[in-house]
Amino acid sequence: MDNQLKEIVGATLAAIGTIISAVSTIPAKSERMEKLFDGLDIVGNSLQGTGNALQADGQSGPSLEKVGNEIQAIGNSIVIAGLTLDLEGENEEKLVIAGNWLQALGGATALGDEFEDPNAAGQLFNINGNLLQSIGNSLQAIGGTTNLREKERGESGESANNIIAVGSWIQAVGSVLSLIGQLQETNQEISSESSENNEPDSKSSVWLNEELL
Repeated sequence: MDNQLKEIVGATLAAIGTIISAVSTIPAKSERMEKLFDGLDIVGNSLQGTGNALQADGQSGPSLEKVGNEIQAIGNSIVIAGLTLDLEGENEEKLVIAGNWLQALGGATALGDEFEDPNAAGQLFNINGNLLQSIGNSLQAIGGTTNLREKERGESGESANNIIAVGSWIQAVGSVLSLIGQLQETNQEISSESSENNEPDSKSSVWLNEELL
């Protein structure tokens, strides 16, 4: 798999994963639905982590975007650990919160790379996409922290869950925008490579003209 394909597949998996995770924040009306949504959240974060890892691997050299994707992949892994491991007390939720903060940091790091050439194809989508993903993950982390505090006070945690849901959907929108930006960026790279390959050699053209004259 070449680097361009890795980045496209990675961005696609990340977008699908964020949407699945966002769907899992819909309030469950039964215990069966709650278990189903918990499973969706694990699947969603697994897809996000795989997608971010592929995007990082598709980067040809060191860059803020590569580092940002690697941080996001680590954050997803920590969230998955928090969702799947049987830990005591509030440690599971704290892991999820830490993972979301790392994802927010990764999105902000990748965002810094996009400002180096803001006029390139797809950069507007990439900038807005990474910004929204960073904001969305931050809201999820804030919602998780609020949820812990509300539990300590014996409250339902409904407001915290709403914050988490809003953050999840914002992240999903940002991930889709980043996918569109990646597609435009790759399309420009392919067009540039095709133009370079089809460009006639200048020395050969001069020699041919001289022979004809």
